[in-house]
Amino acid sequence: MTLKNILPGRLGFGTAPLGNMFRAIPDEEARATVEAAWDQGIRYYDTAPFYGAGLSEQRLGQVLSTKPRDEYVLSTKVGRVILDEHETEVPDFGEKGGIFEHGNPNRVVHEWTAEATERSIEGSLRRLGVDRLDIVWVHDIAQDFHGDLWVQKFEEARTGAFRVLSRLRDEGVIRAWGLGVNKTEPIEMTLALDEPQPDGFLLAGRYTLLDHEHALQRLLPMAQEQNVGMVVGGPYSSGILAGGAHFEYQQAPPEIIAKVNRLKELTAKHGISIKAAALQFSLAHPVADAVVPGATKPSRIAEDIAALGEKIPAAFWHDLRAAGLVSPAAPLPNGA
Repeated sequence: MTLKNILPGRLGFGTAPLGNMFRAIPDEEARATVEAAWDQGIRYYDTAPFYGAGLSEQRLGQVLSTKPRDEYVLSTKVGRVILDEHETEVPDFGEKGGIFEHGNPNRVVHEWTAEATERSIEGSLRRLGVDRLDIVWVHDIAQDFHGDLWVQKFEEARTGAFRVLSRLRDEGVIRAWGLGVNKTEPIEMTLALDEPQPDGFLLAGRYTLLDHEHALQRLLPMAQEQNVGMVVGGPYSSGILAGGAHFEYQQAPPEIIAKVNRLKELTAKHGISIKAAALQFSLAHPVADAVVPGATKPSRIAEDIAALGEKIPAAFWHDLRAAGLVSPAAPLPNGA
């Protein structure tokens, strides 16, 4: 089954911010945001144990566990097992630094073996308060967390998580599986394997207005050839394309700020929002089946829905291409 046949629409809700990413969010604000997403018709929700050491799953589950289970699609991730004991040392999240320093204090074990995969799924079901998952992504087996050891982690997942999830899919326990990463190489390696093939992948931050050339070179042609779908995570590049100050989970560097300013000048010229340009660009590739921007305020949900439906003139896309702000190989909406 393809992702396109599973996903209920092109706009989902990414819940990393509900894990207190960058800042502590009051419980009532988190709950109101999920309720707003539901009330406005969002029916695909993506989360992970990693997001605040289980906090995102708990907050999402508080709302979704009260909704009819057949009416929404839910994905989470494996690769991190959340323990009941508290962490006594500052966690090492590689390039991501203190991204979830305001999350739960629980200790997080990073492991992609078969046994850890099953424990991870059990923990997620408990925190979410649901009886089943639709999609499970293998989380963060890439360079940004593991440096030169990433291939070793990939191999652990290949012989562990990949095989467990393939079996669960074949048994009908889950509907699909794939990789959820911030780098293209692990997905390329997976698509080149002769053994269990994923149904899709969640690629965060690598198919945005600010960063898409690398994905277009090898990964997306491979995925298109194999009919493997993509969920685009981080379409606002950690917030810089939505009025924030972060890019790649860090303070945005001067060259990125300069590029964003050029994009803003172009969107202002055509009277459109930069959020609309960002979302619609990410969805224009034939492999892209859905986009999952994150949100921590109910108002952001309405903004995302409006951005997806905003009418963007073809002249904007032509100007974007002419200004060299997108790759010549990037498909643009409406064949622009």
